[in-house]
Amino acid sequence: MKKVTQETKIGELLKAHPEVAKVLLKFNLHCVGCGGASQETIRLGATAHGLDPELIVEELNRAIK
Repeated sequence: MKKVTQETKIGELLKAHPEVAKVLLKFNLHCVGCGGASQETIRLGATAHGLDPELIVEELNRAIK
C-alpha cells in the first residue's frame, strides 16, 4: 500500500501495515478487533467516532513510511 486515503479500508490497511494499530488506538479506534473493519473506511470509522479523518490519514501515512 503506497498511500492511505480516507477511502482506505481499515482491514486492508491493518493487513498490509500491522504497525498502524498503534495510531488507530491513539485515536481510540479499536478497529483491530472490530468485525466491521474489513469493510469500513478510515472516513467512516473516524466520523462514526466524531473524529477528523484527515488528521488520522496524515498520521497513518507517517506511520507507514
